[in-house]
Amino acid sequence: MLEQLLRKKPIQPHAHTGLKKCLTAFDLALLGIGGAIGTGIFVLTGIAAATQSGPAVVLSFIIAAIAAGFAALSYAELSSSVGGSGSAYGYSYVAFGEFAAWMMGWMLLLEYGVGAAAVANGWAGYFVNTLSNLGLHLPAHLTKAPVLGGTINLPAFAIIWVLTLLLMVGVKESARANNLMVIIKLSTIAIFLALSVGHIHTENWLPFMPFGWFETLDNGKNIGVLAGASLVFFAYFGFDAVSTAAEECKLPQRDLPIGLIASLSFCTIIYIIVSGTLTGVIPYHELNTSSPVAYALTKLGYTWSSTLVATGVLAGLITVLLVLLYGLTRILFAMSRDGLISPVFSAVNPDRQTPSKIILLCGTVVSIVAGFIPLGELAETVNIGTLASFIMVCIGVIRLRQTHPDLPRPFKNPFNPLIPLGGVITCGALMSFLPASTWHRFGLWAVVGVVFYFVYSLRHSRLR
Repeated sequence: MLEQLLRKKPIQPHAHTGLKKCLTAFDLALLGIGGAIGTGIFVLTGIAAATQSGPAVVLSFIIAAIAAGFAALSYAELSSSVGGSGSAYGYSYVAFGEFAAWMMGWMLLLEYGVGAAAVANGWAGYFVNTLSNLGLHLPAHLTKAPVLGGTINLPAFAIIWVLTLLLMVGVKESARANNLMVIIKLSTIAIFLALSVGHIHTENWLPFMPFGWFETLDNGKNIGVLAGASLVFFAYFGFDAVSTAAEECKLPQRDLPIGLIASLSFCTIIYIIVSGTLTGVIPYHELNTSSPVAYALTKLGYTWSSTLVATGVLAGLITVLLVLLYGLTRILFAMSRDGLISPVFSAVNPDRQTPSKIILLCGTVVSIVAGFIPLGELAETVNIGTLASFIMVCIGVIRLRQTHPDLPRPFKNPFNPLIPLGGVITCGALMSFLPASTWHRFGLWAVVGVVFYFVYSLRHSRLR
């Protein structure tokens, strides 16, 4: 039994699998930006500033960026040398064995699947509000899940299917749509900065750290810069979806590291500038609102700002959704190909060169979850799943340096093992700052994954 749990896949870097190789380094960088810039910048910036970090939310973003940066460098090394659509799942398979790989894949399903459903719910809320501002009103029962008194959250259900059909058309077409939406949301951010920078008052940055570094209140709530970092880390999840594009990249050994590092670096700079500007324009304690950017512009007298921000948010969340669905389909495609889920879903459409069956499966499941189930606090569990996958990737770099020292590594981390160890330590620390309830849900998800593995995956694995 132990031998079966530890059986490893041979490394076959960047083998051709029937998927269309058409993505460039530019496409990959925008894919990472599309996955990362969304809720984090338009929503979490204000909430973290008002409730956990104050103006020092800038430090929270920097700390989260350091942890994500260590992980990005580790992803860059493994994506260029090991490759594969499975991302951290595939890396774990060759480094630690099948059971660890399955659990990593299971955590990625939490990150991408639950994350996509949660973002779809957020997008639906903005969409309904935007329609209301234009004088158009959807029936209330079509905007809520059944347990909330409605029939279906139709906007959330529908946007998942629109993007599912786009993914089925082809990866290059999906990348073009993502690139357009990224340009729209970056334009929105640029307009916000241009309008706000002249209204910064440095006294709003004082006191700079009103909540200190870290403290747990009597009600169990964590506050401080470090607690804020664990919250805004949500802003960085999604960039790792770049690694799931390995089998559709023209020059994966070169372009994957470029896409990963460029997207994370760009997003970090944007987060720091926007959070610093926001807290300089508006006192931090006023920013506990679902749309802090729109609130700030309204306070400055730009009454048309809600339409501008709504456009940026809708475009931003669509790109996040597209990237999450794309990553989810490619990870499940890899797991299906290995037999850990039904191999039926690993078929590639010969005309479109896309895994159509797994895309349909993901669209069906995620749309049902988004349309009929209010996720609530379950969405918070996405952060802990992401951090766990980052830690596994960092350990994987260290492990493969020991077991495969002669493996060609087009991108190689300097000062090994300091960078992956830094990722393990920083991501582990951010996990420790998350609430206990998040850990409980994470443990329950892991238990379900273990049961599924022993009931189905262990007996159907291709390596068996």
